[in-house]
Amino acid sequence: MSKLEKAWYGKGKWVWFLAVFTALFWLLSTLRRYLYKAGFMTTHKPQNAAVIIVGNISVGGNGKTPVVVALADYLKAQGWRPGVLSRGYGGEQKQFPYQVDPADTASLVGDEPKLIAQRTGVPVVIDPKRPRGADYLVQHCQCNIIICDDGLQHYALGRDIECVVMDDRRYGNGYLLPMGPLREGTWRLNTVDCIIHNVSNYKSAELLGVSAFQYPMTLSAGNIINVCDPTQQLSPEAFAAKYPECDALAGIGNPPRFFKQLEQMGINCQRTITFSDHHVFQARDIPSGPVIMTQKDAVKMQDIGHDACWYLEVSATLPDTFYHQLDKKLTHLKHTKGTR
Repeated sequence: MSKLEKAWYGKGKWVWFLAVFTALFWLLSTLRRYLYKAGFMTTHKPQNAAVIIVGNISVGGNGKTPVVVALADYLKAQGWRPGVLSRGYGGEQKQFPYQVDPADTASLVGDEPKLIAQRTGVPVVIDPKRPRGADYLVQHCQCNIIICDDGLQHYALGRDIECVVMDDRRYGNGYLLPMGPLREGTWRLNTVDCIIHNVSNYKSAELLGVSAFQYPMTLSAGNIINVCDPTQQLSPEAFAAKYPECDALAGIGNPPRFFKQLEQMGINCQRTITFSDHHVFQARDIPSGPVIMTQKDAVKMQDIGHDACWYLEVSATLPDTFYHQLDKKLTHLKHTKGTR
């Protein structure tokens, strides 16, 4: 974690030296929202398709990707034709829109689009211009519902449902960038459809005085899978027995959350190694002995990992009340907007 991030989520007073930049950020973001609201800047949404935004009001990873995967799986099971839209952060691809191929490397398309494509099997398109990517999913992939991974503040793309994902860091010190981690003020939470809390203790995380529906989310552990040979899979108990000691690494938004989960599973990590979110791994970053990592890290290690590299597969578990509310909203959209 950088010095600035430590100040955001701690009690660093020196961030006040950045106040003038925060004021400028507030001015520009407020003006931008007004231009969209007043129609001076255009918003586009593809016809005959619903758009669900899965985002947050702060920077950094809060657990959005597991929610996107869970939504894609659920909607597919309900008979929808979902597609996922992503910016493709960290990827080298320059031609857009681009549909992710299962054989694509994470370095080409980005770690999150690669992971989502692997896990869901639904069309995944990357495009920094979200409206263009959304049109591609509808016109070329015959999708009738689009899940946008991040993009809450990307107002050029119209949306029907907004979901905010928050972890136990919430909104840090409550300041806008760069004094704090917020892209938009906490007022924005009253305008979204739901808030999903990716925390261990939901009762302490639930926000008071917020009008949006709020739901708990847990990350359920699956098998531990070998990075180089995915046919090798161990239960957490079997992994702990095979490797009484191992190293753990994480290049995600909140590495301590991952390390704590491993500890709770009974996996003894003698070292925990933290990298920045979306870190581009080199072979020298990987410990020589047994090492466990997140799937998001693993998709970037298939060509540089060794035989003792493993990743923990996790899935987002959301309550039935969340899916009931989602179904209710989508049924309403079908009747009012003709979404197929």
